[in-house]
Amino acid sequence: MFRKAAVTTVSNGNYLQGQANGRLPSMDSGEPAREGKVVLKKKVTLLRGISIIIGTIIGAGIFISPKGILKNTGSVGMSLTVWTVCGILSLFGALCYAELGTCIKKSGGHYTYILEAFGPLPAFVRVWVELLVIRPAATAVISLAFGRYILEPFFMQCEIPELAIKLITAVGITLVMVLNSTSVSWSARIQIFLTFCKLVAILIIIVPGVIQLIKGETQHFKNAFAGNDASVMGLPLAFYSGMYAYSGWFYLNFVTEEVENPEKNIPLAICISMIIVTVGYVLTNVAYFTTISAGELLLSKAVAVVSYRRKTQSYIPAAVVCVDVFLFPGEKKWGTFKVCPHLFPTRMFFVASREGHLPEILSMIHVRKHTPLPAVIVLHPLTMIMLFNGDLYSLLNFLSFARWLFIGLVVAGLIYLRYKRPDMPRPFKVPLFIPALFSFTCLFMVALSLYSDPVNTGIGFAITLTGVPAYYLFIVWDKKPKWFRKLLDRVTVTLQLLLEVIPPEEEQKS
Repeated sequence: MFRKAAVTTVSNGNYLQGQANGRLPSMDSGEPAREGKVVLKKKVTLLRGISIIIGTIIGAGIFISPKGILKNTGSVGMSLTVWTVCGILSLFGALCYAELGTCIKKSGGHYTYILEAFGPLPAFVRVWVELLVIRPAATAVISLAFGRYILEPFFMQCEIPELAIKLITAVGITLVMVLNSTSVSWSARIQIFLTFCKLVAILIIIVPGVIQLIKGETQHFKNAFAGNDASVMGLPLAFYSGMYAYSGWFYLNFVTEEVENPEKNIPLAICISMIIVTVGYVLTNVAYFTTISAGELLLSKAVAVVSYRRKTQSYIPAAVVCVDVFLFPGEKKWGTFKVCPHLFPTRMFFVASREGHLPEILSMIHVRKHTPLPAVIVLHPLTMIMLFNGDLYSLLNFLSFARWLFIGLVVAGLIYLRYKRPDMPRPFKVPLFIPALFSFTCLFMVALSLYSDPVNTGIGFAITLTGVPAYYLFIVWDKKPKWFRKLLDRVTVTLQLLLEVIPPEEEQKS
């Protein structure tokens, strides 16, 4: 199932560009034959990079996660403070990833950076939890948001059946998987258009809110910090909600090899995107509180619908959010399907399989569409399992433990690489206090969350630990039976023929 690295990765991570002229293997030979080069092309410009980040971050998260933050902070003032702090922390994390992305020019994101800094064992555990925990759980969470928002206008007078939400969500996930298997170029063009739609959705909430403020509707901001006292034990869960709403800033690093002029475009795309998103998120929350009180927000399961309907007696936010969610499946916060983001995490699987940490089939690309089709497909059944065996809040805490543990470790690795490899070219370099503060905050909140929600975070922790014996069983142990090896080779060739995928050619650019 696992293999030794088939290719030697190049330290600068450059790809030669080529066309998909490869041929599929023969069942008789059992070997993947190739003619020509099938590689990932550089198709991500600055504008597409900005649209990828904004489109990945903005989604149903801003429409649902305010409830989680308010619940765990206790007051309007503290909730707005957490939104602002999480935006600043996300900017810090994004700048750290910008440094890593410009000095380690290889796709794979978190996995690649941990591999460079700490070696194969932590890197394998990272991709292990990504496959089993983070990716399917995150997709299930955002999918549940899609199901709720699309059904909300039809169940205003009663509770929406949970089974109905999950069934319609399952249909959406399946349709999105098909979209993600087309092409990087097509997905990126759709991303630009729908990023614009997302910004329009935010403005639909913000503009009426500003009008309400001008009219003097500020009663919900009086004594903003009064209310239930914020508990220290609630801070990690507020942190998870806030950072989950902002998560997505790291996705451009998953396709570093496909970004044009990454030394300039990655940091620029990150800074522009994070400023836009942070301002938009804070203003959106202010707009919510111009029409509904803190108590009403906590009782609502679709805050954007309630807030906007109170102002205009229409369901426009529900309609816009559903369009965003349905057409943008992928990673993120409380909601949002996205075409590109859902595809990009599979690049981590793609790179890990090149290193021998995942089955060889996951490293293969479709001969015509240039997409890692097997890696996209493998997420579908895992996501369905998460979808029908958890609820939104438990899944969030479950996946957030592993996610922020390893993101904190990645940024700690940046500090380690400063001393381990001081001569590494660094076109973009952040002040040392930024990675130090970010990594400490992540690791501290992750540790504290074991006390705040011991069940869900404990399960996430336990699954993370299983990656250690899995590494020694699948990677280190070489004396597997010969019949078992031959069977896996046969299965790989059969899947190649069925999916029309072949291994890519990777060479150093001359």
